[in-house]
Amino acid sequence: MSRKPVIAGNWKMNKTVAEAKAFFNEFLSQIDVDDPEVVVCPTYTSIAAAVECTKGTNVGIGAQNIYFEDGGAYTGEVTADMIKEAGCEYVIIGHSERRQYFAETDEGVNKKTIKALEKGLVPIVCVGETLEEREDDNTFDVIKTQVEKAMKDVNEPKKVIIAYEPVWAIGTGKTATDEQANEVCEYIRKLLVEIFDKDIADCMRILYGGSVNAGNVKKLMSMSDIDGALVGGASLKADFVTLVNYKK
Repeated sequence: MSRKPVIAGNWKMNKTVAEAKAFFNEFLSQIDVDDPEVVVCPTYTSIAAAVECTKGTNVGIGAQNIYFEDGGAYTGEVTADMIKEAGCEYVIIGHSERRQYFAETDEGVNKKTIKALEKGLVPIVCVGETLEEREDDNTFDVIKTQVEKAMKDVNEPKKVIIAYEPVWAIGTGKTATDEQANEVCEYIRKLLVEIFDKDIADCMRILYGGSVNAGNVKKLMSMSDIDGALVGGASLKADFVTLVNYKK
């Protein structure tokens, strides 16, 4: 089964509008491949500028979060309609930092995933274990719970992208070995076979995230069940293009 690879950048709480424009001005001039699918998820305030900068290119723009309601008294939250109107095609859901710092739950991740699909967005659903959970040999149990709850009642699973991000490797400089990363991504695909079926699971793309950089992206992308990367810190500089051009 051929799955189009995805290289996605998560800027987190970084870059002003001016900085975003400067980034794209340099970054876009250096992309010289049509494959993989490229996604950048800037701050909310930079989304409009990012969409404008990337018009006519193969770079899609996503948001870093949405709320699962369509509107109401939810101070500080943003709806799926709002980010779609701003030009987003993708949205990151359930990132470990949202879970850790903002009490995001598996149930909330599920509601946001369903809402994103309902509104025509591509959800990038994050799952991953902490260092303590890995050291206690609970990695697969944690992943099973997160994936099963995230995918509950999802009726367009082929559109969902799942990102395996071991919490202990995010921003730490530590990276799971190629084999460790692929082992979990392979397990996620087996879970998807159980939840849906093999044909659907074979179509769904699974990314690895956690200190991905120009030095390790090729090996990670050569693994059987890794279909792309969700990149944090290394996506903040224009040399993010070296990850996008990893096939060269």
